[in-house]
Amino acid sequence: MPSFLDKAWSPYVAGVVIGLLQIPAFLMIQTALGASSSFVTVGDTLASWIDPSLLQIKYAASHVAPTAKNLWQVALVGGIAIGAFLSMKLSGARRQPISPIWSHALGSSSASLRYAVAFVAGFLMLFGARIADGCTSGHGVSGVAQLSVGSTVAVAAMFVGGIATATLLLRRI
Repeated sequence: MPSFLDKAWSPYVAGVVIGLLQIPAFLMIQTALGASSSFVTVGDTLASWIDPSLLQIKYAASHVAPTAKNLWQVALVGGIAIGAFLSMKLSGARRQPISPIWSHALGSSSASLRYAVAFVAGFLMLFGARIADGCTSGHGVSGVAQLSVGSTVAVAAMFVGGIATATLLLRRI
């Protein structure tokens, strides 16, 4: 059994734990695991403080409403961040600020370039997730577990797109 002091868990054990987390999600709040909706919930909530008329838009209002699904998604993403931080502290795991893989891929060890690329990539992923009505974790973990054809196609497309992008961007001539 893995310990919280381990530097890394077996991906098989971690996968089983994540898979089992779907059971309380479906039983208690009738929703699947996913993360992208939490960004919409937080973003719409912050934006509605500045412009309350935003809540007249059905899409925004549905994400700002304090429903179990919205609160679960925000708690899940917050828990991931807090859990990753606590795991790093408890295990004593340390890493370099910029991974050698990123330095090689970007051709630079500049932290600002790394953060800019990560921000743009994250934005594109989130934009795509909203268009696909679900994020990679939602489709990949929950959708495939439910044998959803749409989720299976979405996950296959994500892998094809990721491999094609990596092949094109990381090609060294």
